[in-house]
Amino acid sequence: MAKILITGATGGLGGTTARSLKEKKTSSDIAVLVRDKESDKAQALAREGFELRLGDYDNPDSLAEAFKGIDILYFVSASDIGKRMPQHKNVVETAKASNIKHILYTSTVRKDESSEAPLHLVVDAHVKTEEWIKESGLTYTILRHNLYAEVIPMFLGEKEQLLQSKTIYLPTGSGKTSFVPREDFAEAEANIFANPAPYENKILEFNGSEQISFEEVAKILTKTLSEPIEYVSPEVDEFKQTMASYQLPEDIIEMLTMFSLGIADGEFNQKSDDLESVLGRKTKSITDFLKAVYA
Repeated sequence: MAKILITGATGGLGGTTARSLKEKKTSSDIAVLVRDKESDKAQALAREGFELRLGDYDNPDSLAEAFKGIDILYFVSASDIGKRMPQHKNVVETAKASNIKHILYTSTVRKDESSEAPLHLVVDAHVKTEEWIKESGLTYTILRHNLYAEVIPMFLGEKEQLLQSKTIYLPTGSGKTSFVPREDFAEAEANIFANPAPYENKILEFNGSEQISFEEVAKILTKTLSEPIEYVSPEVDEFKQTMASYQLPEDIIEMLTMFSLGIADGEFNQKSDDLESVLGRKTKSITDFLKAVYA
């Protein structure tokens, strides 16, 4: 059987994918990449029967050791946007040198790859990584993800905060997003691991089954919470000044602004049935997702 290595295993997507895959394959076929074998999350994975491989995207030697005997690599993009370029290059070059047979990479959907686009910093790293993977000669499957549904509570805060403000305050305009709950990404990608041949050297656009704006999110939350939730889309300068007045760190403000403007520009208003096809069903509705989070 092919030996699979799941990177980012102590993060949300990698860990969820590993656990979803375990339902389809024996745990001995699955190894997980961790930066610290003694961490609580790593030890939890070990107790579940996963083989721990020590490795760090910043350290090619550690990756070379971790990639030994691996046939299929699930390459979760690095979380630190500013460091992605060199880290991703390390992963691709080491995968090639290690004779990995198939690499699955979690990329992003996009419409605008220009340097003027709000999400250029994010998109450019993914574009270059996709190019490096294709140039490597490795068999690949590129998984272009839309936004996780989990970014909604990340942007809006917890239930108590939302009930206090009763306002969604983001410069997303009328832009819509095809949000996908993390578990749907994980289930689909576990399905691909179970039968990878049809997806070799393919680019898949993984979008949610519905396109929804934050104005619509406000209406759903109004019903869910039985409280009126208003949607306000401020000008960018006003948004940044307001966030700064709440002592929000500058990097968080920039991240919120960048993604909000990307949403407003329609970067995530994407439609395709690739994800539904791999799942064999529609993605979880955002109404149901928000009820689970906020009810």
